[in-house]
Amino acid sequence: MYKKILFFVLVVLALSSCEKDFLEPAIENNRDLNDIQDEPAFALGLLYNGYTRLPGGFSFNEMATDDAVSSDEDNTYSNMATGQWASNFNPVGQWQNSFSAIQYLNLMLSKADTVTYAENPAVNQMFKDRTKGEVYGLRAYFMHRLLEAHGGMAGGQLLGVPIMLEPQDASTDFSSFQRATFEEGMQQIYSDIEKAIDLLPLDSEDIGSESEIPDKYLNMDADVNDYNRVLGKTNRLRMTERIALAIRSRASLLAASPAFNQGTTTTWEDAANYAADVLDINGGVGGLTPDGLTWYNDGGVIDNLTAGANPSEILWRTNMPGPSSALEEQLYPPTLFGDGLVNPTQNLVSSFPMANGFPIDHMESGYDASNPYTNRDPRLMEFIVVNGSQMGPFDETIITAVDGGTNDGLNIVESSTRTGYYLRKLLREDVNLDPQSVNQQRHINPLIRYTEIYLNYAEAANEAWGPEGTGGNAYSAYDVVRAIRERAGLSANGGDTYLESIKGDQDAMRELIRNERRLELSFEGFRFWDLRRWNEDLSEMALGDRILNGNHEIIPVEPRLYSEYMIYGPIPYSEILKFGFTQNMGW
Repeated sequence: MYKKILFFVLVVLALSSCEKDFLEPAIENNRDLNDIQDEPAFALGLLYNGYTRLPGGFSFNEMATDDAVSSDEDNTYSNMATGQWASNFNPVGQWQNSFSAIQYLNLMLSKADTVTYAENPAVNQMFKDRTKGEVYGLRAYFMHRLLEAHGGMAGGQLLGVPIMLEPQDASTDFSSFQRATFEEGMQQIYSDIEKAIDLLPLDSEDIGSESEIPDKYLNMDADVNDYNRVLGKTNRLRMTERIALAIRSRASLLAASPAFNQGTTTTWEDAANYAADVLDINGGVGGLTPDGLTWYNDGGVIDNLTAGANPSEILWRTNMPGPSSALEEQLYPPTLFGDGLVNPTQNLVSSFPMANGFPIDHMESGYDASNPYTNRDPRLMEFIVVNGSQMGPFDETIITAVDGGTNDGLNIVESSTRTGYYLRKLLREDVNLDPQSVNQQRHINPLIRYTEIYLNYAEAANEAWGPEGTGGNAYSAYDVVRAIRERAGLSANGGDTYLESIKGDQDAMRELIRNERRLELSFEGFRFWDLRRWNEDLSEMALGDRILNGNHEIIPVEPRLYSEYMIYGPIPYSEILKFGFTQNMGW
C-alpha cells in the first residue's frame, strides 16, 4: 500500500504547477520535491491532500447496528451486519484513506521549513508555523481513526497500527514495519496535539490590534495585516487549537473506554478534563446551544453563513457545497420521491423516553403500547418519521401501516420501510423532489459538534467522579445531562423527576448518558463505534413495528451476526500478506 501511496504522491507532484509552469514547462517536463522550496502553492498541495481525506458526508453505518437497517438488503452495511464482515470485506475500514492522508502530511512536514512562503520574515514564519500545526492536528485526527477502526487485542496485548512519522519512499525498508502498541499510538496523538496547540491560533479570526499578536511574531515586527493575512478569517475551516483540543477529547474517550483501556495510561479523569478544556472555551454548560438539536435544517442560518463561518453548534465542519437534494433523494419515503434508504429500528424508537423523562419501561412513565408515540420525548418526532407523521415541503402525511394504501407502508415496494419508520434527522424538508417542481437546498456537514464534546465530558466525568463530582471543573456529569435534556424539552412543565431520582447512582447515570448519546448523536456515525468501545453486545436483533388495523406488532427485521472478537476491527488482509502484521484476535 505504501508504495502505491508514493506513486500517487509523485503523480500529484508531477501534475501540480502554477500557471507559469503550464505555459513554460520545466526542463524535460520533470518535477520533483526539490521544486517545492520556492513554490508554496506546490507545497501546500500536499497539505490539502490531507484535508481532502476528511469525511465528506454521512456514512450511515448505523445500518450495521441496532439503530437502523437499510431498505436495500444488499447494502454493504447489511451484508456486514448479517455475517459477512471480514478482514477482506470491511465497510468501516479506515486503513487506506488514513494512511494515505498521513503520507501526504508527512511529506508536507518534511519540507515545511524549506519552503519560502513570503519575503517578510514574520509572515514567512507564521506560514511555516501554521502549516506544521495543521499537519500535526490532521495527523492526530487520522491516527485516532486508525486506532478506533483497527486497534485490537493481538498476541495478548492491545495493539494499534504502525506509527508513520516520516514520508515513505522507494528506499523505505517496509520489511521492518510493525504494529505499535495502542498506548504508543495514543501517545503519538497527544504529542501531535500538543505541537498543534503550540503552533496554531485558537481560531482563525481577524484581530484588531497589535496587542493580540503573539510575542513571537510581534518581536519580528509583524503587524495586524500580516497576522490577518496568515491566521485570520480567510483561513476558517482549517485546523486550529480549538479543533485540536476537540480531537484530543474524542481520542482520549476512546482510550479510557472499557474495550481499549487495557495497558493504556489514559484515565476517565484525563478524558473528562480534555473535554472540559473545550467546553470551558465555549462557556461551560451555559454554552450549550439552545437550537443545537436542529442544526441540520435551520435554513435561515445555513443559507446565510458567510465564508467559513460556523453555526454556534458546529465546532468544525467541511466546506459547504452548493444546493443539493442528494440526501433527500436517499432518505425521503417513496411518496416524496425518495429511496427510503435508512430505516430506523424499533430498538431506537424505544430508547426515546416519555416527555416526562422516564424510560418507557419505567413504572412511572405512563407509556401506552397501543398509542406508542403519544407523550414521547420531542426528539422522537424531530428525528424519526412514524406512522401518521407529516413530512416534506407540503407537510404530507406518511402512512407506514401495512394497510395504509400507499407505498410508504411496511414492505410494500423496494424502497418502502422495512421497520415501519423513516429517517427525518439531517434532512432539509424544504427540498421538493416532485419531478414537476424539483428544488435543492444547502446542507451542512459537521466534523465535530459541541454536543458531542458535552456528552464526552458527561460520560467521562461520571466514570471518574460520579454523577455530581466535578474533579475541580465548574460542572458535573449531572449538570451537563440536565442541560441537554432541558434543551430537548423533557419535563418542560416541571423538574426532570427521573434525572433527579438517579443523580446519586453512577450505574443508572451511565445508562442514561449512553442513551442520551444514542439519541443526540443518532445517524452521525457514532453508534457502531460507541458499542464497540463500551464492549457491548453488537448482536441485538433489529426490530420493527408492523401496524395492521391500528394494532402494533413488534417484529424481527434483520439479525445482527457479530462474534465477540468483533469488538475490535481487523487489520486488512492485504496488509497482513504484504507486511506480516499480527492480526487482531479472531480475524
